[in-house]
Amino acid sequence: MMKIAVASEGKMTAGHFGHCENFNIYDVEGKTIVKEDSVPNPGHKPGFLPNYLHQLGVNVIISGGMGGGAIDIFNERGIEVIVGAAGEAKANVLAYLEGNLVSTGSICHEHQHAGECGNH
Repeated sequence: MMKIAVASEGKMTAGHFGHCENFNIYDVEGKTIVKEDSVPNPGHKPGFLPNYLHQLGVNVIISGGMGGGAIDIFNERGIEVIVGAAGEAKANVLAYLEGNLVSTGSICHEHQHAGECGNH
């Protein structure tokens, strides 16, 4: 079982992680979504959301853009970060499961990391 969260505005992938309206959370077995849930964004405080999603058992986070600080915390927690996504949240999850959704490394703010996620 794997949990994938998508930073969202309703059913659509949000452009910025911290300021999204809600997180659509998908429980996945193999390449099949077995459960869908949505939780409201509990608030944007530095470092809070990555730990919140970690406590929910999330393994992968998909978003449009994300600050470098959040990406670092997700990496420390062993959560895979996919940024640069757009369009319908569920479609992005299905694309990810098929291996067709690749992170563009689209980092918000002044934190410019040199490469792909995890290669610091």
